[in-house]
Amino acid sequence: MTSKDATAAIVAQQQEVRRRLPFADDADFAAADRGFIATLETPQITDSAGAVVWDATTYDFLAGDAPDTVNPSLWRQSQLVAKHGLYEVVPGLYQLRGLDLSVMSIVEGDTGIIVIDPLISKETAAAAVALYREHRGDRPVTAVIFTHSHIDHFGGVQGIVTQDEVDSGAVQIIAPEGLVEHAVAENVYAGTAMARRAGYMYGAALARGPKDAVGAGLGQTTSTGEATLIVPTVEISTTGQKQTVDGVEFEFQMAPGTEAPSEMHFYIPRYRALCMAENATHTLHNLLTLRGALVRDPHVWSQYLTEAIERFGGEADVLFTSHHWPTWGNAEIVEFLGLQRDLYGYLHDQTLRMLNQGKTGAEIAEEIQLPPALENAWHARGYYGSVSHNVKAIYQRYMGWFDGNPARLWPHPPKAQAERYVAAIGGVDRVIELARTAFDEGDFRWAATLLDHAVFADPDDAAAKELYADTLEQLGYGAENGTWRNFYLSGARELRGGSFGTPTSTNAPQIIAQLSPEQLFDAVAITIDGPRAWDLDLAFDLTLTDLGRSFRLTLRNGVFVYVEREPSGDAPLHLSLTKPRLIALAAGDQQSPGIEATGDLGVVGRLLGVLSPGDPDFEIVLP
Repeated sequence: MTSKDATAAIVAQQQEVRRRLPFADDADFAAADRGFIATLETPQITDSAGAVVWDATTYDFLAGDAPDTVNPSLWRQSQLVAKHGLYEVVPGLYQLRGLDLSVMSIVEGDTGIIVIDPLISKETAAAAVALYREHRGDRPVTAVIFTHSHIDHFGGVQGIVTQDEVDSGAVQIIAPEGLVEHAVAENVYAGTAMARRAGYMYGAALARGPKDAVGAGLGQTTSTGEATLIVPTVEISTTGQKQTVDGVEFEFQMAPGTEAPSEMHFYIPRYRALCMAENATHTLHNLLTLRGALVRDPHVWSQYLTEAIERFGGEADVLFTSHHWPTWGNAEIVEFLGLQRDLYGYLHDQTLRMLNQGKTGAEIAEEIQLPPALENAWHARGYYGSVSHNVKAIYQRYMGWFDGNPARLWPHPPKAQAERYVAAIGGVDRVIELARTAFDEGDFRWAATLLDHAVFADPDDAAAKELYADTLEQLGYGAENGTWRNFYLSGARELRGGSFGTPTSTNAPQIIAQLSPEQLFDAVAITIDGPRAWDLDLAFDLTLTDLGRSFRLTLRNGVFVYVEREPSGDAPLHLSLTKPRLIALAAGDQQSPGIEATGDLGVVGRLLGVLSPGDPDFEIVLP
């Protein structure tokens, strides 16, 4: 699987990027280095078995000028994001950066430390806190704050505190209202598909290097250690709510439905520091992440940024977030937040204006232009989200998948459509010939479209796959967006070497354990193979002895329904078990002890017999 060089067309594009963008502005490098204290002596973090879950040294190649195989703007961003270690934001407020996809922040309180967003994995979180303690003293954790419901902001929590410490009251877990519900739903309901696509998005199977992964724009990539979760003990629900934690006052601002469905900002008067969670980072963020998610609302996003300016803009001296480096200076903060606000507001308003003129999402994405102030602001560049896919997401949010053209209302599915296109063009060889011409002319988008049809019509055609891989590789080399690059290069890798499956999964046991009974039943429902269950008519009662709750469960017409109610004698089966044993049962374990059954246990077997779990190895670039 040898990578190719950049073509003349890509080299020319990179030169134009260097000419057009303000590379002489290096203020971000000074900001990213400000306050550096130290980094790990060996920046390789391992799990208990010795497997490496994070290795910051793999990005050491990010030095000097950008090679022709990397967009110079993305190279610049990756150089900034790859910096790793312990940094002082202001005395009493510290950050651990470059040790996972996200950033951990630490606020020093009267007796200990308050940890904000403990990364993805417990191994990286433990290493980060150990680095802090090495240089700031062995202070105990008195509280943990999750700013929002994405796994890179809570997954490492059990690397720094235990459930027993939380249960004893020694440590508070503070989070916005609804965090657990949204966190487990996102990682479980569509978790298999999201995790497979996340492998593409973060370049999980790619090597690190100038022809491979250089970073994802928001952070370099995801750690691969154990993800955990502890249920919050304090929920924040109201803007203006104040909470004193270890002697430090926090004032909260709710921001639901923005970058995450459950998210909040907060201001710390003691340090004149404003935390904007993940709503004002040094990149245009996603309105619809490429791994898949619900479409986010740029309108309320921009409004919450306006509210933050109004509430805290006159007081804050430093702004920090869950990714990237801080912004210092009151005037600089207000300008930064204002530009970020205008970025999301402009995309929203102009997309709506243009769709009301009859343009489709794809057309708007090609035509829309950002105003110069946003186009030339490094923090508004599309390293993680992009103008193109964000505009399409806004269109989808308001108008759905259908663009109104009746010819596109009921098209053939991709493989059947590809077979017809290829036949109409004159066969696979003719398609490859046209794609080769497009490739040589630097029209890689058209070449990719043609070759997509070719490999879906004949997935065994080696020449089509080879040229398709070369085409995706060139598109990756040219991409300013880190996740676009990873998608293109991951597709090329699979075409050359076969599916790499799902390298990492967020569907971790610690997260599954936090499912409510209703969420667990929902998780079962979406794995039922409907056609195989059409003729089944099942019903049974279930009592969760550790929760004191009972449910009547039925399966009819392929639909699994649950109703909370006391057991009755008319059910053919009554099960009594704990929630952990129910989770094991849902995974297929019928033999282990811990279940009391009255009646026909075969009902459970028939239910389990029609479950069809997701496929973590499904194809993406091939049919």
